[in-house]
Amino acid sequence: MAEDIYKPIDQDIHSEPMILQMGPSHPATHGTVRFTLTLEGEKVIKCETEVGYLHRGFEKECEEATWTQVFPYTDRLNYVSPLLNNFGYALAVEKLLGIEVPERCDWIRTIMGELSRLSDHLTCIGAGGLELGAMTAFLYAIEGRELVWDLIEQVTGARLTVSYGRIGGLKDDLTPDFAERWAYTRERLNEIHAITHKLLTRNRIFLDRMEGTGVITPEMGVSYGYTGVCLRSTGVAYDVRKDHPYFKYGEVDFDVPVGKHGDNMDRYLCRMEELVQSIRIIDQCLAKMKPGPINTDDPRVALPSKDKVYNTIEGMISHFKIIFEGVQVPAGEVYSYTEGGNGELGFYIVSNGTGKPWKIHVRSPSLIVMGGIHKLFEGGLLADIIPTFDTVNMIGGECDK
Repeated sequence: MAEDIYKPIDQDIHSEPMILQMGPSHPATHGTVRFTLTLEGEKVIKCETEVGYLHRGFEKECEEATWTQVFPYTDRLNYVSPLLNNFGYALAVEKLLGIEVPERCDWIRTIMGELSRLSDHLTCIGAGGLELGAMTAFLYAIEGRELVWDLIEQVTGARLTVSYGRIGGLKDDLTPDFAERWAYTRERLNEIHAITHKLLTRNRIFLDRMEGTGVITPEMGVSYGYTGVCLRSTGVAYDVRKDHPYFKYGEVDFDVPVGKHGDNMDRYLCRMEELVQSIRIIDQCLAKMKPGPINTDDPRVALPSKDKVYNTIEGMISHFKIIFEGVQVPAGEVYSYTEGGNGELGFYIVSNGTGKPWKIHVRSPSLIVMGGIHKLFEGGLLADIIPTFDTVNMIGGECDK
């Protein structure tokens, strides 16, 4: 009888493929997305992706708003790094207007954009640790994000939906004690970065779950139009900040981290190194930035001073027309792109010469990633979907728009 227990089973235990619905409301999908999975045991042999559950009609809403009123809508694209959306949109409109912002404005946009990038990467790293059971790493990452959000709130007045950008400038200048508060935040972020490396990068369980899973090849990344960390993890060193500099990125020194294997581990390591590079960029900006105006004086977009509004008919009329009719952007079209938290964030804008956009189309990197995510799942295990979906960092608001 005891020998029968260890006797191999000769019968065929192959089962029919099973269809499994994952989402659209699933705690690991970071938003409302649905995967229809075909499984053989725990192996994913086919994945069908369905997005759009968070669609709010962003592009159509913009057509009913003035150019300035679009800013709050951009906050709600990638709501983890809204400043990057603000500045990307502002840059596109300024390009169509043909105006240049003051030098200090560009420095501040670079600083605040990198703070937003820190927030984005810390959220992704922390959530990835949490989903694999590393609760402590998650708490450290969220502490770092809170410090970054405190700085952002100090300058903009809000933590997430900031609406800080303006056509031709910014809502406010940096606070007088910003550099001092950044010095404390930077020191603590460096400590959190080192602790996270100890908790995750050298963790055997974390390595087993991340290495060799969710692999993207360079050819696949390029053919699907991937950008950002998803592309750089394959070894392709494309970063809009470095290859097509805007704001003050051409005047600061930073490296573009790349991976070798294109797997989940490489995407995690790229984000960890980008935290270091963002801190470097902010330090250089604060050292090089000089006092000066933060908004253009171009009368097409700049509101007149209160003194002129209250005491001159010309000032009152100018203020009234800009507020009620909107900035009059010349007829034409433009495509402008920046490096968002997840890759190339592009705005294609068409103006018919009025105070409202005729068309605004957003190239959202999250939507591009979802176009080929089935390739990352198929051939892997069901359990591998969790870390893979985290490292591509799909943000529902940016994907569905």
